[in-house]
Amino acid sequence: MSSQPRLHRHSPEIRAFGTVTQLPIALSHDARQYSCQRLNRILADTQFLYALYKKHHWGAHGPTFYHLHLLLDRHAQEQLDLVDVLAERVHSLGGVAVGDPRHAAEITGVPRPPDGVEDVAAVLSRLLDAHETILAEARDAATRTVRLGDDSTQDLLVSQVIRIGEAQVRFLAEHLVVTPRTGA
Repeated sequence: MSSQPRLHRHSPEIRAFGTVTQLPIALSHDARQYSCQRLNRILADTQFLYALYKKHHWGAHGPTFYHLHLLLDRHAQEQLDLVDVLAERVHSLGGVAVGDPRHAAEITGVPRPPDGVEDVAAVLSRLLDAHETILAEARDAATRTVRLGDDSTQDLLVSQVIRIGEAQVRFLAEHLVVTPRTGA
């Protein structure tokens, strides 16, 4: 017996993206299929939001650099945690989570940013727009999945995706508040 690793192995797909396997979780095939489809869209959007946060974290600049740098990194980590939770839920439903960034790029609704560095107001606006895309999708999916009896997916969307997204929006939006000058 050799201790040499067997490298360069390939395999055909054993489960195709967009399909669900039967699991004894008391949810219909159609409900699980629908939830997986919606979760994968939100997962792709969340993967891109995470990447946007990291891009802008690395390119932070200006007088609020330090605080913005830390905030964007903290938000990125929270989004990365959501990526894992969303993917795990898809698999719990018997589906296949979107995992390849090229595949996620095909199904995301979050617009691609410029390759370079933008000013801080544009960065924050871009992040807020991405959050709004995800929040609208998550709210609609939560409403529809609960109608199909998928309370766990609805709970995940409301208690994690929407709750965290709304909190992050608040912190970002505060950086765009213009305070009037007082007396001179």
